[in-house]
Amino acid sequence: MIEARRLHILRAVADHGSVTGAAAALYLTPSAVSQQLAALEQETGHKLVERGAKGVRLTPPGEILLRHTNAVLAQLERAEAELAAYGSGAAGTVTLAAFATGIGLVVGPALAELARSAPGIRVRVLDAEGDASLAMVLDRQVDIAVAVEYRGAPGADDPRLTRVALYEEPFDAVLPVGHRCAGARRVALAELAKDTWIGPYPGNPCHDVVVLACEHAGFQPQFEHSSDDFRAVVALASAGAGVALVPRSALRGIEPGAPGAGAVVRPVDSVAPTRKVFAAVRQGAESHPLLRPVLDTLGGVSP
Repeated sequence: MIEARRLHILRAVADHGSVTGAAAALYLTPSAVSQQLAALEQETGHKLVERGAKGVRLTPPGEILLRHTNAVLAQLERAEAELAAYGSGAAGTVTLAAFATGIGLVVGPALAELARSAPGIRVRVLDAEGDASLAMVLDRQVDIAVAVEYRGAPGADDPRLTRVALYEEPFDAVLPVGHRCAGARRVALAELAKDTWIGPYPGNPCHDVVVLACEHAGFQPQFEHSSDDFRAVVALASAGAGVALVPRSALRGIEPGAPGAGAVVRPVDSVAPTRKVFAAVRQGAESHPLLRPVLDTLGGVSP
């Protein structure tokens, strides 16, 4: 008989590519993870992982078992959801991870609405970048992620997750007031090819959006300054340090004509780079009586 907790460990090893990474995510020791993998191999009669200089990878039998693991764990989530519904699980705590702008734009309003419509549900919010929150869901550190589409993100058809689209927003160009394009009504990205750039660190989903948009315009942006805080990005642009692309919601509260009195905000000509935001839960958990109201409310308050 295969134990479900060992399947969860197998998936964590596959997701993180190492025993130590899986152990850290699951709050176990590497020794405990290795022992559980060995026990799983004994249960199945197959070698499931191979260790190499760059970590571990699944063997062909391991890949077969992983496919079934995703289905089994999703079914267990559904079972927990049905049992919670039978027990009238209308009260309890939901843990949600979201990036800062998403907290301001949808999570905060959703909490206010839930306080009226589902007062028995308490939502605990953690600030996490859009790429980190999905791993937190898969590792069972949180129940719901509010995340951003990015290069390498689990796709909409990923068997481990159920996604709910929330909103899309364009990125606007932030330019120093003395920039040659500051007087234009709209800015073509190609016009900024030779400028110094300010932007989020690599790994931040917004960094990917900016890089891909510039690549489509025919150039690689030259980042001189890096910050994941868009207020800091705008401050640097206001100081004349470079140009940037910033999600429109991150510019709320800043006068479009002259943020920081030293920069202007202009929409991007043609197809603007876009941030796509969604909520995600482990597949099978979307019908849980605690999670379903939160997901519906997030969708209902989205702009």
